[in-house]
Formats: sequence, structure tokens, C-alpha cells
Amino acid sequence: MRVGILSFAHVHAEGYAEVLRGLPGVELVGFCDPDDARAGRFARVYGLRRYGSAEALLAEGLDAVAVTSENALHRPLVEAAARAGTAVLVEKPIATTVEDALAMRRAVEAAGVPFMTAFPMRFSPAVRAARAMILEDRIGPVRALVGVNHSENPRRHRAWFADPELAGGGAVMDHTVHLADLYRWFLGEEVAEVYAEISNPFDPEVEVDTAGLLSLRMAGGASASIDASWSRPAHYPRWGHLQIEAVGERGTLVLDAFAGHLHGWTAGGYRWLGYHPDPARAMWQAFLTSVREEREPPVTWRDGFEAMRVALAAYRSAREGRPVAPAEL
Repeated sequence: MRVGILSFAHVHAEGYAEVLRGLPGVELVGFCDPDDARAGRFARVYGLRRYGSAEALLAEGLDAVAVTSENALHRPLVEAAARAGTAVLVEKPIATTVEDALAMRRAVEAAGVPFMTAFPMRFSPAVRAARAMILEDRIGPVRALVGVNHSENPRRHRAWFADPELAGGGAVMDHTVHLADLYRWFLGEEVAEVYAEISNPFDPEVEVDTAGLLSLRMAGGASASIDASWSRPAHYPRWGHLQIEAVGERGTLVLDAFAGHLHGWTAGGYRWLGYHPDPARAMWQAFLTSVREEREPPVTWRDGFEAMRVALAAYRSAREGRPVAPAEL
């Protein structure tokens, strides 16, 4: 299968390039990126051909592309891919506004091309095992979910993450969507209401939030929370955390998706050596298999849209000081 990357703006684009070059039967044709400095760097690092525009790359007859631009710039790239009849894997959050998300849905549905939201944590063995336990009723009906998603500040790697126009927000926009998606996936129901407190306690140099605490009510009545932050220091030994505690009527399940590791000491100091499988590789395999077999991708536009609405509802809640239903948006 012939695959391209539409922008190296997102930090995940680098990992995707590594994954795609290691998948059998996949040719990473090239990439486009309007930033000359960034494009030149990644062309050298990966030995990839740079195309002058998304349209030029899409004209190569690709089977699929990754849309890994700045959050607010996903829409024109998805629309270009739809015009070319090319399947899209879209980085999360899929958009920064409901209007853009709906426009992307219209574009791919009119063209009949697959759209998958990049939620790699759905493909983590630990996450899948946790969901299986819930679906098998191992802990009884779930009454509460407590989630943590922390990382270092990504602006150290890509400055646009701290640009409110390009990113659509800060840590809450960046990290809420992963946990919101997993809650929906675990329980098979939507988030009914969001109340959020959002602030910037960790980086006074930026205009966006670096922390948020969300209280959620699921449609079935369960309570949930999301603790999202860019709280990890630059010298932290790993990128961050994704943890969930699910409290059921008969038991409690505790998930740490990145717990598998070894402690290492080198001349450069301490290192966290993770050995858990790469969920991004499994995500790409599932996406490309769905494209090849002409069936719906396992994570849809709707999944990305609902998770995005939870993040947007959190921002409205923080502004207005009241609970907000994502369905209002």
C-alpha cells in the first residue's frame, strides 16, 4: 500500500514515519509540509521526498494518508484527500471547532473515502484487556472512572502546541480526548455532561492552559473524571502517563497503560526503558487492513467528534462556570 504524510507538524508524525517504514507491504511515498525548516529536517532524517503541496503528494495515487498538521489545519488536508479519493487517518483532536469537524465528515462521505481517528490507545494490549474485563462483567456495573493523562509540555518540541489558534487550546484539548474516547469505548455510551476547572499553573510563558480537571457524568449515570496536564518537567524520564481506575459494584480495575519498563542508568543519567508494544503500530495495521478490505475503520469520525466535543464542552464549562452537555455543541 502507498501511504503519505500530510505535514510533520505534530510530534506523532515522527513515530508514524518509523512505523510505516517498518510495516511489510507498505511504501511511504513521501510527505508535504509548508514549513521549510521543519520539512528540510525531516527530509534528511527519514530520507523522504518532500512534495510542494498536499495535492502534489495525493496525485501520486496513494491508498492512505496521515493528517498530522496543526490541529486547526486538519480540515483543508482532509478535504484535499477526499477529493483525491484517499483514505485518511486524522490526528486527534480531529478539529478545533464543530464546524470544521462536520465539514470533514461531509467531504469524506461525499467522496466515499474512509476516515479514521488516530486513537492509538485503543490498540494498547493493557487497554484492551481492561475493556474486556469490563465487558465480561468482571467488576460488575461501572459506577466511576478516574483518569489521568499527564505529559511534558509539547511546545518544547513544536511551538504551535501553545498557540491557541492553531492548537485550539492547551493541555485540556491535547489530553482530554484520549480518556473521553476510552470512557465511551469502555461503557458504550456518551458523555452526558462536563464540568471543568482549567488553568495554567505550569508555564507562565504561554497563553494556553497547562492543566484541567474535568468532572463528567456518563449517559448511563456513572461518574467520571479526567485529570489532564502538561505537568511533567523537561528532564522527566518518560513522556507521560495514561492511567484509569474503574470502580465497579463488585471490584476495582486499575490500568497503567505505560507501566511496562526497566530502570536504566547510563552516562547521561537515569532512563525509563519502556518495553510495552507500540499501540501506534497496531493502529496503523488496523487502519490499512480496513482500507485494503474496504470496510469501516475500527475508530471512526464519530469517535473523534464525540471526544472533541467533550474537550470543547470543558472549555465552555470553565468559561461559564456551569456544567455543559457536549450535545449542546
